[in-house]
Amino acid sequence: MTCPSPLGPGVHTGRHFCDVLSGRDPQAGIIVKLPPHTGPATLLFDLHNRHTYSADLERAGRGYMRYIASIGVLTLDNTLISRAAIESEVRRASDLFDRVSGGAGYNGTKAVAPTGVESIAIEIPAGVDTVSILGERLTMTGVDGKETFTSEGRPVAVISDVKVEYRPAAAKPARRPTTRRR
Repeated sequence: MTCPSPLGPGVHTGRHFCDVLSGRDPQAGIIVKLPPHTGPATLLFDLHNRHTYSADLERAGRGYMRYIASIGVLTLDNTLISRAAIESEVRRASDLFDRVSGGAGYNGTKAVAPTGVESIAIEIPAGVDTVSILGERLTMTGVDGKETFTSEGRPVAVISDVKVEYRPAAAKPARRPTTRRR
């Protein structure tokens, strides 16, 4: 997997989190190369919403946020294979899926953290060897109202635990040694 916008490793899970950026160009998305396989393959990953946590807002009773994010899985020629979505709510730090290390926050964590988890399984058709994961839309509803984002390059979600299930391609038969006749 090639992640153009790594978020970092999780403090509790050890997972590596990757931001899903919105856009229309599959080359700019998260690129997943599938190993040689026979028949369809299955792309598996966990989808999370992306929350900027603030202890000050939580203490003031203004930390509520509801997220709905949608993403697409496409071939590199921009053919949509499938869509996925996640909806989650955050009120306090305990609602976060994990914290991400490498920041200036509490215990060296970043303010941005994954929240919620939706396990996604997408069948990739036979003959497709590379796919791209791109964000489509993010709707955020907080105490101050609702906003929807679709602008290119904006992080709309986070993925982790990417796996591929497949049936390996048949091995090429070994060449028989040539024998010389006398």
